[in-house]
Amino acid sequence: MNTLHFLVIGKNQEILDTLKRVIENNEGWKATIQMDENTCYNTIRNTNVDIVLLSSGLEEQFEKDIKTFCENLDKKVKVIEHYGGGSGLLKNEVYTLFPNLQP
Repeated sequence: MNTLHFLVIGKNQEILDTLKRVIENNEGWKATIQMDENTCYNTIRNTNVDIVLLSSGLEEQFEKDIKTFCENLDKKVKVIEHYGGGSGLLKNEVYTLFPNLQP
């Protein structure tokens, strides 16, 4: 895997911008951010997404639905529920899912 593609979904633009910056501070990590839950399904289906990162402000039902959607795709898309804790926590969450990326 050359580049790890994130789709970050949440409701707070400042937090999404921060998460994008934190993610892209890592070599080979790219992030797209979205606030509209309805468009996320097409983004996941039609683009190269490796990780869906759930941020703050999302409805519980949407979180359940997006996890089920990702689990049922032909391609492997991982879901991380990330509600804060800093860049070290985020890296650990990613390396747990992709241990071969750990330096």
